[in-house]
Amino acid sequence: MTRNKSLGLLATTLAAVLLAPGAAQAADTSLTFNVGAVSDYRYRGISQTRLQPALQGGIDLGLANGLYLGTWASTIKWIDDAGGNADVEIDLYGGWKGEVAKNLTLDVGALTYQYPGNDLHPSANTTELYAALSYAMFTLKYSHSLTNLFGFADSKGSGYVDLSASFDVGAGWTLAPHIGHQTVRHLGDASYADYSLAISKDFNGLVPSLAVVDTDTDAYVGPNGKDLGKAGVVLGVKYNF
Repeated sequence: MTRNKSLGLLATTLAAVLLAPGAAQAADTSLTFNVGAVSDYRYRGISQTRLQPALQGGIDLGLANGLYLGTWASTIKWIDDAGGNADVEIDLYGGWKGEVAKNLTLDVGALTYQYPGNDLHPSANTTELYAALSYAMFTLKYSHSLTNLFGFADSKGSGYVDLSASFDVGAGWTLAPHIGHQTVRHLGDASYADYSLAISKDFNGLVPSLAVVDTDTDAYVGPNGKDLGKAGVVLGVKYNF
């Protein structure tokens, strides 16, 4: 699939969310948008863009009863590097989030990662269920794949667990430490841990960020032997509206 066709599918997906019955009109809904760029798209610690920049954006629809629906997209390079034919990742997700006890919030849902025209066998397309518990500034989350995981053969049932936090460090700055572990079922060599520490600030919707990212694996290698999980610094900027 060409870049133009991939971007066309992205536009169609975003339009479907926008045109959902009553989405923009109902008083008990919220519709938010975000666009941005990063110096390197790291997902679970692994570069999706050959350690190069990416453009990103998304739409989120929230209902008063806690239900939500959203889509998010980013440019990528890893599928082309793996011999496939996709330069865009499109995520579609939905779920429910609400307080289940004092200061305790539950978030459950499903997320599918789509790579239009990826042509990989097995397909890179992946669907996960997730559940997260948040208490004060801490969040513990588990994601479980219902399909093969990002093109790994016989990897259905893989899991990712992560613990993150968000600390207000003053003057509007937020510090967010994170640790996670990806288990790839039936492929122990591809399993690994990742770590990050990010700082950001919201300037009336414009959010610059800086993150230090690392993993404990050297199994993810790009062209010319590039270590896609090596320690690095990621600069980002996002605008929420």
